[in-house]
Parts: sequence; structure tokens; C-alpha cells
Amino acid sequence: MKKYCLALDLKNDSDLIEEYKRFHQNVWPEILESIKESGIKNLEIYNIQDRLFMIIEADTHFSFEEKSKLDASNPKVQEWEDLMWKFQQALPGAKPVEKWLLMDKIFEFK
Repeated sequence: MKKYCLALDLKNDSDLIEEYKRFHQNVWPEILESIKESGIKNLEIYNIQDRLFMIIEADTHFSFEEKSKLDASNPKVQEWEDLMWKFQQALPGAKPVEKWLLMDKIFEFK
């Protein structure tokens, strides 16, 4: 099992942030299935103010490249992503097509 941590910002609008949270209380079943099919075993999203933090635990065969290919060929995933972009905004320094950015681990205590 491998762990990935990613970050993304929301638009700084309390109504939009609350609406975004409501969407994530009832994620479309097609989105959940696409997550599972990609090899992701556990996915959590945390929020503080307008910042999002995602933790992904995936099997050893998971790759972001393959997930991107699967997502690009899934119209329901594309619909969800387009809808979510209403609420999201790229982190400073992100490339034009980047949403969630992979974070570097700088500390671990075991």
C-alpha cells in the first residue's frame, strides 16, 4: 500500500465552500466506482477555510497517469470534475491544467 497527499484550494466564498462540502456528503456512485477501479483503497479529503487536503492510500499498481487516462475516458467523471471546478481554484504555481498537487513528505514519526 502506498500513501499520497495532495492539496488544492477552494474559492474563498463561504457559500461555495458549504455547497462543495454538501456534494461530498453524497458523491455520485460513478465517481466512487472510478476511484475504486483505479486501485485506490482509501481516500479522505480534509478542509480548513479554503484549503483542501487529500490522503490517498492505493495498491502498489496505482499510478496517477493511469488514473488520468481512465478519468479522461469516463464522461461521468468529466462531468463531476467540471462541476467541482466551480468551487476549486488552483494552488499558486500550479500549471494551467493542474488541480490537485502532490505534496512532498517532509517528516514522519513512527
